[in-house]
Amino acid sequence: MIAKDWKEINGNIKKKIYHPIYLLMGEEPFFIDVVSDIIEKNILNETEKEFNQTVLYGRDTDVPTIVSTAKRYPMMANHQVVIIKEAHLIKDLENLEGYAANPLKSTILVICHKYKSVDKRKGFYKNVLKNGVVLESKKLYDDAVPGWISTYVKQHGYKIGDKATQLLADHLGADLGKVVNEIRKVYISLPKGGEITPGLIEQNIGISKDFNVFELQKALSEKNALKAFQIVKYFGENPKANPMVFTLAVLHAFFVKVLRYHYVKDRSPKNVASELGINPFFAKDYQTAAAGFPVSRLFAIMSLLREYDLKVKGVENQSASDGELLKELIYKILH
Repeated sequence: MIAKDWKEINGNIKKKIYHPIYLLMGEEPFFIDVVSDIIEKNILNETEKEFNQTVLYGRDTDVPTIVSTAKRYPMMANHQVVIIKEAHLIKDLENLEGYAANPLKSTILVICHKYKSVDKRKGFYKNVLKNGVVLESKKLYDDAVPGWISTYVKQHGYKIGDKATQLLADHLGADLGKVVNEIRKVYISLPKGGEITPGLIEQNIGISKDFNVFELQKALSEKNALKAFQIVKYFGENPKANPMVFTLAVLHAFFVKVLRYHYVKDRSPKNVASELGINPFFAKDYQTAAAGFPVSRLFAIMSLLREYDLKVKGVENQSASDGELLKELIYKILH
């Protein structure tokens, strides 16, 4: 069977509904780790784990070892759990086809195949689909990250506002493992039920609440040159925390959405949010930006962003620093 998401697997495990083989695969490693941890921590008790829980790593194991381990019977327990981490490093993983066709019912074999999916045309995948569970962990699109962060924080008993959510999403991107690790830093200094604010993010993660790419977008939207160049100066002085390549990518995504705004007929906040994939709270920012940047100007800005992306990579640029390049770029965008 194909699992809808990790929550479906978690719900079944809570009900003690187990399957003999789990194939966790895909580009987003975070959900693979979540399911693997759930199985590792919740199926066997501590006494049972000593003899019946095995973790193997792809770089150190092979298919014959996996099969022989999976075919063992549990000792003083109903199940044994065998978890294969880094399974993407096993070159002949498809040779598990035979075992997947007739897996031992008392074994729960968990295959963590990160960063890509296995070949769905092969017998291995088809046999797992028939006799076990497949979870395909897909990367979130960038515009889905703010909503995911908001939901994640609330599920853990905390609060977070729209601005703080966007600040994290813009700075950390779609690497959910990184996002969660950084959010947990804030949890340490926050009582249960407290709110994650831009100030707390700055204190615990190091993302400036005043000088960040989100505020740069806002300054550009408002044609606030003073604020924009203050942020650019800060970026130039803190290049490791504000890499130019990342800044260019975020600005490109922003101006693409501003361009799309020009072609939205129903400009109610709810519809704009739906069309652009943003929080309705920020619809006014795109309205302001569209008013200041007509379509023809936006196409010119896209060209500028491509030009400076090449310059950052050394094309037609011999000595200018990233900070100097960003200053030039922002000047040209505003003028």
